[in-house]
Amino acid sequence: MISIVQVLGGMALFLYGVRVLSRGMEKIAGHRLQEWLDRMTNRPIKGAAFGAVATALIQSSSLLMVTMIGMINANLMTLEQAIGVMMGQEIGTTLTAQIIAFKVGDFSFLFIALGLGMMEFTSKRSWQRLGEVILGFGVIFVGMQTMSGALKVLATAPAAQEWLAYMGQNYLSGIIAGTIATAVIQSSSAVTGLIVAMGISQIITLPGAIALILGANIGTCVTGVIASLRLSPASKRAAIAQILHNGIGVLLFLPFLSPFAALVSETSSSLPRQIANAHGIHNIVVSAVLFPFIKTIARVSERLVPKTQEEEKPKLTQHIDESQYRFPNVALAEATHELYRAGKTTAEMIVLSRQAILEGDSDAAQQVRELESQTVNPLCGILEGFLNELMGEDLSEDQERHCYHLIEMTTDVERVSDLTDDLVQIAQGKIKPNALLNPQMIKEIDKLFHQAHRTYTLALHAVRDNDRDVAQLACSMEDEMDRKYWKARKKHGKRVKSGEVSPETDQIYNDILRNLDRISDHADSLGISVMRN
Repeated sequence: MISIVQVLGGMALFLYGVRVLSRGMEKIAGHRLQEWLDRMTNRPIKGAAFGAVATALIQSSSLLMVTMIGMINANLMTLEQAIGVMMGQEIGTTLTAQIIAFKVGDFSFLFIALGLGMMEFTSKRSWQRLGEVILGFGVIFVGMQTMSGALKVLATAPAAQEWLAYMGQNYLSGIIAGTIATAVIQSSSAVTGLIVAMGISQIITLPGAIALILGANIGTCVTGVIASLRLSPASKRAAIAQILHNGIGVLLFLPFLSPFAALVSETSSSLPRQIANAHGIHNIVVSAVLFPFIKTIARVSERLVPKTQEEEKPKLTQHIDESQYRFPNVALAEATHELYRAGKTTAEMIVLSRQAILEGDSDAAQQVRELESQTVNPLCGILEGFLNELMGEDLSEDQERHCYHLIEMTTDVERVSDLTDDLVQIAQGKIKPNALLNPQMIKEIDKLFHQAHRTYTLALHAVRDNDRDVAQLACSMEDEMDRKYWKARKKHGKRVKSGEVSPETDQIYNDILRNLDRISDHADSLGISVMRN
């Protein structure tokens, strides 16, 4: 019983180490993942290479999968491109087995001490993140040592010896056991770690270990299917594609397990290394064999999960997805993209409201009102709900601050939308502004419209790129907007005193100027949020 508890405790440590390691790598690279995917997936071979390298480095196939699903939903990536990356991803996951096959002994505690020291006693954020990665490695090896030590004792039990002997002779039972174990634990990495630990303890044969690994490959598909059930159709298609890839891979190798085991045994004299090599060779060969059939796998996946009527409709959101909550950096990056998308719409609304006021364009006015009620307001509401939900997750202090600023900026964007709606209400009033305003007033208003639009657009670019220099420039342009605003108000004051304008014209002119000034104020607020982030 004590040995069983030690195996479970060792597995828990192993899983925690993988989580700490992948979380550290996510902090280092997670927010750039979409940008890299966008650059590297225009050709299948490049996508597969990127998938292998990214998964090997980040040690989180789930992070890559969630990012890809978000890009598929946003029409930034096709399912075929995603399958190419997934094939590379299957290769990248084999690095875990290669790493844990090393015998590091007490060096694991050195990793833990070094990693913790870097996290606690350095002020540079980059060093702290690197320390988290090193700490994760240390905990992984401690977990492996705990599991392998307990398994040696556990293997002396007659029932365990009989089960292991049976597994070495009956491959199908081994595959089923590996599938069930991975589906229950919800982690192929944990099962692979356990199999390598069994190899370190010399309590399993290589054929039995290979059968378990093949089962773990199928079991990880079960995890993906369960996770995708309540998510988007794109998630379901990606899960189906993974099932097809891994399932076909197991069927290809099943008739040749004995000769395959004999071949792998020649690659090393160490059983743990042989197990790691078997895992790597299998995944590489399967991905290489199935690579020419990416389009076929994509078509089958799309037929099994056809497009629904709901999916055919234009979606309000394109980037955010509840599956991203597990990866805060990804969620924050995607929320920023969604916010910028809403901001671009409101920038277009500023242009349309100008046409409505100065050119008497009733179609432009109607378009603003529709965009405000049917697009921007509901989109900002969904985005704010997403960010509030994200605030309830386990966020770092930096992530909490970023999330809070995104909520503030969402409010700014929504208020700009409301202000453009206020402007077109002026344009649709009983007395049309373009019929009352004299050429000088129209010229002044036109200049302020252009200044407000430029300032707001620049602030949005700062938000998109998280560029503090551009944010500072937007704030400087808002100061210029203030000067132009007061200059126009001063000129208008003289016109009022001289009796050149009627009370109706005075009210319309001032209302327009106030709304434009407030749009510029919200642009300034966006810039300040970027600089504080």
